[in-house]
Amino acid sequence: MLAVMDGRNGMRAADADRAATAERLRLALEEGRLGLHEYDERLGRAYGAKTYGELDAVVADLPAPAPAERSAVVPRQPAPEPAVVSGGAPGAGSSRWLIRAWLPWLNVAGILTAIWLVSCLTSGKVLFYWPVWPLVPWGAVLLMCTVGGLVTGEPRREAERREYRRARREARRRARDAEDR
Repeated sequence: MLAVMDGRNGMRAADADRAATAERLRLALEEGRLGLHEYDERLGRAYGAKTYGELDAVVADLPAPAPAERSAVVPRQPAPEPAVVSGGAPGAGSSRWLIRAWLPWLNVAGILTAIWLVSCLTSGKVLFYWPVWPLVPWGAVLLMCTVGGLVTGEPRREAERREYRRARREARRRARDAEDR
């Protein structure tokens, strides 16, 4: 039995396991078992955990979650599913990440093209499209970074960081509300 537990502790945890641990920490915060600072620290460790053993260590001193009918805390509404995209596949997290990566390039391309158009109109003839010189190298580097980011799962990691920050803000808001009461 001990060998089985040691084997499980060394196994890699999935995003769903980290999210479940984060939810357990959130409930512990709402029940008053954790302070805001400790919740924040443990939440960071939970999202940074790589193995089941690391996840178990984050909640080791917390009691097992009580069934909903026996729990003293009744959730106001079910927690929303985090917008986590697995494996960097195209999805909601990927599209937001792509927009943030390419928007500066598109803005500069629009400005340079407008300048080129004005210069063509004022000269009375179609000039060489000179914005190609800054836009093509920048676009090529950006394309390589985009492909590399999608392959390595950067949109998923960014979505996890965004969810972590959202949970932290929510915990701070709850703590302020509890202090005001």
